Amino acid sequence: MAKIRGKKNSTKKEVIIEKASKLFKEKGFGASSMRDLAVHVGVEAASLYNHIQSKSEILQAICFKVANEFISHLDAVEASKEPVLKKIEMIIRFHIRMMMEQYEYVYISDHEWRHLPEPYLSNFLNQRRSYRKSLADLIEDGISKGEIKKIEPYVAVLIILSAISGIESWQRSRKQISAEVLEENMVKYLVEGLK
Repeated sequence: MAKIRGKKNSTKKEVIIEKASKLFKEKGFGASSMRDLAVHVGVEAASLYNHIQSKSEILQAICFKVANEFISHLDAVEASKEPVLKKIEMIIRFHIRMMMEQYEYVYISDHEWRHLPEPYLSNFLNQRRSYRKSLADLIEDGISKGEIKKIEPYVAVLIILSAISGIESWQRSRKQISAEVLEENMVKYLVEGLK
């Protein structure tokens, strides 16, 4: 019987979740079976259950890993003494890097969260709303301090997040521009647009 092999210091569960993220991105959560995942991991389906209980458990792990990383970063940025525009730049850069470095995880979190069972679905949606509200509040703070032009904060948040999710196209393309050039250009356009 084959063993679950991953990166050094990775648990077997982490390896399964990483392989599942690629499978869910490729086929979608609903169309992926535990048998498909076992093939992806290179083990018998029955041996997966020694490490995870279900596909839903994997989806929860992925969605909340991504949500917690974004929330932790936002909390750290909000606590910093930086000007508002610098804080927004830091948040944008973090989003871009997450899209580049943890693409499958972010993609699953953005596209497959609808398959979360309750109460996880409600919890996840509350976290998303709270995160977007915090970003809008940050933009509102920038407006009140004169750092940001008078705009509708929630619309600005939607535009920023939508633009960053467009990196999905860059991920699918031949990546004709480097990640660094992409990041610098996106930050320039998005932050300059707020001034």
